[in-house]
Amino acid sequence: MSEFKKVCLVTDLVENSGVAVLVDEIQIALFYVGGDVFALSNYDPVGKAYVMSRGMVGDLKGEVMVAAPLYKQHYSLKTGESLDGADLTLPSYEVKIEDDFVWIKT
Repeated sequence: MSEFKKVCLVTDLVENSGVAVLVDEIQIALFYVGGDVFALSNYDPVGKAYVMSRGMVGDLKGEVMVAAPLYKQHYSLKTGESLDGADLTLPSYEVKIEDDFVWIKT
């Protein structure tokens, strides 16, 4: 049974960008956008590299998303699903913020 793990302080994150963290030997990309923290796999399934935390965040048709840095596929920050119609989904992780700390459930 998985449980929440303390990862970092919210102040360690930079608004509108990502950072990579290692939780239980899993590389996770954290994104801090609009006061919310989102967690997706850091692995880009198209580029076959751990680089998603370096992707550009933004809005695509009302959906908060990240564009993969290598080939620019778009993924929902909320669900990890491809926004380009591709049959791709990045694993997403539950996040909570307590006492200014970011916690992730793997």
